[in-house]
Amino acid sequence: MDVEKDKLTAVYPGTFDPLTNGHVSLVKRGLDIFDEIVVAVALHSPKKPLFSLQERVDMVQQAFDPFPQVTGEPFEGLLIDYVRTKKAKAILRGMRAVADFEYEFQMALMNRRLDRNIQTIFLMTDYKWLYISSTLIKDVARLGGDITGLVPQNVQLELLKKCRDEV
Repeated sequence: MDVEKDKLTAVYPGTFDPLTNGHVSLVKRGLDIFDEIVVAVALHSPKKPLFSLQERVDMVQQAFDPFPQVTGEPFEGLLIDYVRTKKAKAILRGMRAVADFEYEFQMALMNRRLDRNIQTIFLMTDYKWLYISSTLIKDVARLGGDITGLVPQNVQLELLKKCRDEV
């Protein structure tokens, strides 16, 4: 009997303003666990994004173009509702340091309360990306610092262009 295995899908939500190599590393490692990962680019953020929602989605899609099992999509509203629409079983989250833990723990518990069938899976960041964040990368780029190797090449080009346009 040839029964097709259900695909195990995770949603990796975030602002991705911009996508960093830390994010990319986490998704690639997540593919060792999940069949598909949806990189869900959030419309709403407590921070004011440098890039528009569509620009962020486009950069994610281009960065993951070589990985057909990864898709980038915009989302708004309650994350747990979006995860349900994707028929995903898990929310994938990255942890850089203890500072991330309290916020991520609260979010995971709230999502668990909203839907006990959807799990939050935490992956520790790869040690070489421990110190980077999208905010830090934007600040360095704005001040003319070298961000080579910290973001995918397509993101670096867009970030440098955006920083030039701001001046």
